[in-house]
Order: sequence, then structure tokens, then C-alpha cells
Amino acid sequence: MTIPFSGETPMESKALIAELPGLGYTDAWSAEVSGSDGFVPLALAAEWAPGLRLGSAIVPVYTRGPALLAMSAATLADVAPGRFVLGIGASSPVIVEQWNAVEFAEPYARTRDTLRFLRTALAGEKITESYETFGVRGFRLERAPAVPPKIVLAALRPGMLRLAGREADGAITNWVSPQDVRKVRAELGPGTELIARLFVIVGEDADRVREIARRMLAAYLTVPVYAAFHEWLGRGEVLRPMWDAWAAGDRRAALKAIPDEVVDDLVVHGDAATCRARIREYVANGLDTPVLAPLPGGEVPLAQAVRDLAPGLA
Repeated sequence: MTIPFSGETPMESKALIAELPGLGYTDAWSAEVSGSDGFVPLALAAEWAPGLRLGSAIVPVYTRGPALLAMSAATLADVAPGRFVLGIGASSPVIVEQWNAVEFAEPYARTRDTLRFLRTALAGEKITESYETFGVRGFRLERAPAVPPKIVLAALRPGMLRLAGREADGAITNWVSPQDVRKVRAELGPGTELIARLFVIVGEDADRVREIARRMLAAYLTVPVYAAFHEWLGRGEVLRPMWDAWAAGDRRAALKAIPDEVVDDLVVHGDAATCRARIREYVANGLDTPVLAPLPGGEVPLAQAVRDLAPGLA
């Protein structure tokens, strides 16, 4: 499950987060875009729901210095020993450059270098190293975690997926269909955990659901990294009219240009039983960890949707 829940602060999500283990949920994963940061909700959930595995999906490798990122990860690893997974990734030029005033350069290399630095730092070693994209002189964690966290990478295309398969403990992807999972898994390889956030709207009014979903899809799939991802997945032709309208500044036309079949491929919707069946399709095609992100807007209130989607009901 994604925490905090859509439209809520971490404290407003407390009671429902505490319910998650009893509902059969195994994990709570944060996000970091323009709302809550990636670490505080997990630290709170460590206390509220002690049985959950906790993960960040994802914190950018640019917006914290390497040492600060290691300190944040080490702190949470101590708060939840053996239960924290550090998800890192390049993020996007909008988040990195336009919002955080950091140059978005060499994303593959910066992610690789940060992964290698964190492996060494979280093992408690002193680091003086010139990496390709940054240098560190004389850093050592004051307290290395007793159980270093697993590290997983945000990965959308073959290069990053292969890096995750070689050097990380898993890969996180986003905005995929069950069929897309097979292509992603083929690049990642067997035996490496594959995690994906799945956006879910529990509601049977398909037109209303698609209207909500189109706004999200347009906001994401016009970002260059996601556009390239869906070109690779084979959606270039069907998404071209949306990209062209967006580039021309016609947002309304861009939304209308997203076909129903793309919405239905990438957003899980329907009644709760239909949604649970769809989630099982992802797992059958090679997804190890579906991270649900229930969205408001369906006929079912969000808290009830979380309960109705519970793995214990599957």
C-alpha cells in the first residue's frame, strides 16, 4: 500500500495504516513528489504497524547529497531493523531541476554511482572515492545500521533494469499493464524483486473513472522519461496524438486523445472483486510486489476501498 493515503497527511492516515497488517497487507511504500517526503511517513508507520515492510518508492538521487541520503537510510534502518527497503532513482527534470534547483545530468550514471556509494556507506566503511558523477572524501556513518537496508532502483527501460538486476536488490517500475510486466521482467531477469505502483479506483462508473485517470496519465506520460518508456513498451503510435496536443499547449485535446484502452491498460478500476482479479494478473505475469495506490473518485470512499482491496479477501 502507498502511504500516506491520497489527500491525507501522515497523521490523518494513522488509523488506516494501523489496520493494514490485519487486512493482509505486507508492505507500506512512500512516494516523494510534491507532498510528503519519502522518509517521515515510513518512520511513523514503523511504530503504527510494526509488522509491515517499509519502502521508499522513490527518493531521488539528486535532491539529497550522498552522505545525507546514507544518514536518512541508516536512521530508518535502525527504526525498523530488517524491514526497510531503500528505493532510489533519477526522478525527472521537473522535480530535480525546476523544483529543487539541481542539474539533472547523466541520470543513469548518477543512479549507479549513488547505489555503489550507499552500499559501501551503509556497510559502515569510510569512503574517499571519485565516482563518475560526484566525489566523496573521508565520509563514514557515525553509526552504521545493524541490518543494512536492501536497495532497489526506479527503472523504466533496459539500461536501468539491467543495472538493477546486476547490482541492486530489486527494481521499481510505474504505469504498466499486466502485459508490460512481462517485457520489464525479461530485461530485469529472474530472481530479482520487481515492484510496481498500481493506481486503483474502486468504482463501476467507467466514464467517470477514465476522466480522473486521463488527467493523471497526461501529467505523467508527457514527462520525457515516461514518454520514452511507453515508446519502448510499444505505445508510441497510440500516444502520439496526446503528445502532439500537449506540445502544442492544447491540454484539453491532449486529454481527449488518450484512448480508453490505454486508460484501462494502465489504471486498475471496477468493483473491488474486479480490481483484485486485475492485480492478480500482474502477479501472474511476473510482478513480485504490487504497491497499490488507491485514488478517490470512485463510488467507494477511499478508506473502504483500502479494506475492500485487502489481500486477505483475494
